[in-house]
Amino acid sequence: MNSVGTLWVFALMFLICADVAGRYLLNAPIKGAAEMVGYSIVTAVFLQMASTLRAGRFTRVEMLIEPLEASRPAAGHAFSAVYHLVGTAVFALITWGTWPKLADAWAYDEITGTPGVFVFLIWPFLAVIVLGAAVTGIEFLIQFFTSAVRAAGAWRARAQWPAIGTALGVLAAVAGLIFFSDLTNAQTGLLGVACMMLLLIAGMPIGVVMIVTGFGGIWLIRGDPRLGMRTLSQSSTEYLNSYFFGVVPLYVLMGLVISTSDVGRDTFAVARWLLRRVRGGLGVATVAANAVFAAVTGSSIASAAVFTKIAAPEMLRHGYTPRFSVGVVAGSSVLGMLIPPSLLFIVYGFLAEQSVGDLFLAGIVPGLILAAVFSAMIVLMATFAPARVGGHQVEEHATESVHSAALKLLPIVALIGIVLGGIYGGIFTPTESGAAGALGALLIALARRKLGWRKLWDTMVETGYVTVSILFLILGARIFGQMLAMSGLPQQLSALAAGAGFGLTGFVLLYIALAIVLGCMLDSVSIMVITLPFALPVVKALGGDFIWFGVVAVVAVEIGLLTPPFGISVYVVKSTLDDQRIALRDIFAGAFPFVVCMTLVTLLLVAVPQLSLLFK
Repeated sequence: MNSVGTLWVFALMFLICADVAGRYLLNAPIKGAAEMVGYSIVTAVFLQMASTLRAGRFTRVEMLIEPLEASRPAAGHAFSAVYHLVGTAVFALITWGTWPKLADAWAYDEITGTPGVFVFLIWPFLAVIVLGAAVTGIEFLIQFFTSAVRAAGAWRARAQWPAIGTALGVLAAVAGLIFFSDLTNAQTGLLGVACMMLLLIAGMPIGVVMIVTGFGGIWLIRGDPRLGMRTLSQSSTEYLNSYFFGVVPLYVLMGLVISTSDVGRDTFAVARWLLRRVRGGLGVATVAANAVFAAVTGSSIASAAVFTKIAAPEMLRHGYTPRFSVGVVAGSSVLGMLIPPSLLFIVYGFLAEQSVGDLFLAGIVPGLILAAVFSAMIVLMATFAPARVGGHQVEEHATESVHSAALKLLPIVALIGIVLGGIYGGIFTPTESGAAGALGALLIALARRKLGWRKLWDTMVETGYVTVSILFLILGARIFGQMLAMSGLPQQLSALAAGAGFGLTGFVLLYIALAIVLGCMLDSVSIMVITLPFALPVVKALGGDFIWFGVVAVVAVEIGLLTPPFGISVYVVKSTLDDQRIALRDIFAGAFPFVVCMTLVTLLLVAVPQLSLLFK
């Protein structure tokens, strides 16, 4: 199933490119392309869902479960068993709720498209969704039995019933409070938020947590579990069935393919040559190369992995201190999520229902400002605190010239022109630009002979894992957001914020502080899907611009990539570098100046919103 879903998404790249070529070259676009892409995305996601779960790629907070499994294995495995049982129930509900739609579509030969132009039957796509949800539920059930057996074995070895009994007693008390108390809608929404945070900290997969709390909240608010089931089924089959969701796998594929083609290495070589006379030149070159590389990857994680292999060894070889070398790589990697195209802007666009193209435009100036501030900080550190930076002047390579540098930059400049130029020039939609960019990245990697069949397949499978993990979070956020809308809690929070006299600036500063705190536990996408259902109604009520707030939110949540204990970019650098002489604390310490710079730039963007709206 995963292989079929992987090939399906890969084929969509060619379908969309063929549609664009047919439209502009032959004046004959492919009929029904948008409908096919929309239905294909949701079905491919469900085909790859079970494999993503088995690979352990469902996002969750690791603060409790892993330490608990190490220190008190019976309790840890027991909680894991409970979580897997809840996951089984979630996907059983999706299967059960979607089955009647499949039966009706089969019985009545329901079609979609434009009659007389292009139509196709709906039931095969619904059948794949039912199959994917059922198999994912079975995989959850298998993992439940595995965890239960491990828990039983640990219990026999060490008696740990009291801790588990206490936890079950607390859960029973909470359940009794929920079902037997006469709560208002807003109180139910607030209780749902509290339960969500507790389950997140406890280690349940984030998408499952949001679906469970959303489903339970809708049930309590409306007094009918069927409404919650209908909401879950509709969100699974109709909300994810969107042409615009195709942008997620296509940009992920582009970023992963280009990461294998040595474009990052060439970009760093040119930046190093251009900045060879600058104090701390290799550090500034890393920032500059990251800024350029960000314009084709859209991922901070990809940037961190690539430049850990390229820039960190080069800086260490030229005498830069280990702490500075790895800190620059980790710190500058955050540019991957701010300089467009950015995966976080895409996620924010879905959640806030804003134009992805407008968000990309809004990120250009803030991204360049952040890169400039990083570079200035490195030069100042090299000038006034040389012992912290180290390093010596890089020798000028006679083999490098303007001509050779231009040839090295040509592929990435061409790809940036295709992706961003196509969007801003009105040639492509964001989804079409993602397909064109992915195809361009594929051609570049093949031309450079950097992409064999095995590496291509691994890249395609990884694209599926990342896509499923993101879209499952968005699905959970959709259901949780609908529960909040029914409860009226966001509206009451908006009124409370307005009545408290915070104002827009005060509220945004509170949001930034919350995002930084959550960044110590969660990844960027998870922070956005959890917080935006609350924040967006308040921003709207206080008169804020959603495009500007999107830029501020992205920079704020990116700070969490560098802060302990989560700091995913720091962990990527550590695992990719594989140097026992450099500890995690060295990377966190080296990245700290970049955290300070990002905080200052975030405050600047709050104080001067026009910096994010120059192209609006």
